[in-house]
Amino acid sequence: MTLSLRGQLVRFCIVGAVAFVVDAGIVQALVGWRGWNPYLARLVSYLCAATTAWWLNRHYTFGAGEDPIHREWAKYLLVNIGGGAVNYAAYAALVLASDAVRAWPWIGVAVGSIAGLVVNFGFSRWLVFRRRAT
Repeated sequence: MTLSLRGQLVRFCIVGAVAFVVDAGIVQALVGWRGWNPYLARLVSYLCAATTAWWLNRHYTFGAGEDPIHREWAKYLLVNIGGGAVNYAAYAALVLASDAVRAWPWIGVAVGSIAGLVVNFGFSRWLVFRRRAT
């Protein structure tokens, strides 16, 4: 059964919320508890969150695409660079401009996640998890 566009968007947002928890939790732990640089910590947390989002979207939102699993994962990361760039730029700007975000980087993660949502949904739906018409 294929979900409607609206159903996919709802599930994509739910998956995004889970990925946000992964992203925000890791960046906050690395910066707050381990003293990592917030920009480097965000690269690590984003990769973990993107991998989580790919797996959940593959299983619950879109279904598997036509590519082998390792290629699909790599394609997901590659085509979501646009949304990831928007996400990271918003985060980095807030870290640079705000003492509060430097202390609580999850706030910047939240803003960045919302900024990248639309771009990533389109790329995921039409490029990564696309299936040929039968």
